[in-house]
Amino acid sequence: MTIAARKQREKHEMRQLILDAARVIFLEKGFDQTSLRNIAEAIDYSAGTIYLYFKDKNDIFHSLHEEGFRIMLQKMQPLQFVTEPFERLKAMGRVYMQFAYENKDFYDLMFIMSAPIDHEKDHEKWEMGHSTLNQLKTLIRECQQQGRFKGYDVEFLSFSIWSSMHGMCALYCRERCQAYHDVNLEAEELMKKGYEYYVSMLEKL
Repeated sequence: MTIAARKQREKHEMRQLILDAARVIFLEKGFDQTSLRNIAEAIDYSAGTIYLYFKDKNDIFHSLHEEGFRIMLQKMQPLQFVTEPFERLKAMGRVYMQFAYENKDFYDLMFIMSAPIDHEKDHEKWEMGHSTLNQLKTLIRECQQQGRFKGYDVEFLSFSIWSSMHGMCALYCRERCQAYHDVNLEAEELMKKGYEYYVSMLEKL
């Protein structure tokens, strides 16, 4: 291995060490309680060392934000084997919701917190997010080819579908489902039934 290749590998390993520590602290304490200082303490380096690899805290969380999308897209990979487009669309919604169930903090970071998006306004495009959205748009077009959603604009319909799904997931992740405590509904049950009602509305389009 050349000196240049070794240095590149060491740089990559150090970046990964920082990200691994940031992820652990973030999942344990949340975004606000994660700092460059406690990340540095977790890996036994000075906070100044982190600046050699990341511009600031938002830069680190941008990378974690991208990681969240990779995890979600991997979970959606099996959907390619669902041949009927509308069934695949319904399954995509269930996977999206399951991701929110299992990864509340990641979902918050990916779709609710402003920090990663603010970072990307000054950097590269939101490629992972666009990839996920384009999958939805492509699937809607496939549904239209099968006779569903006739006369509906793909851009507006994809926005409606995404915002509806996001609304339910955001309420769950921010623990706003507790508003239904008077009818003794668990958040997961509320989400499941809410999604079933939403699908029934889609079936009428």
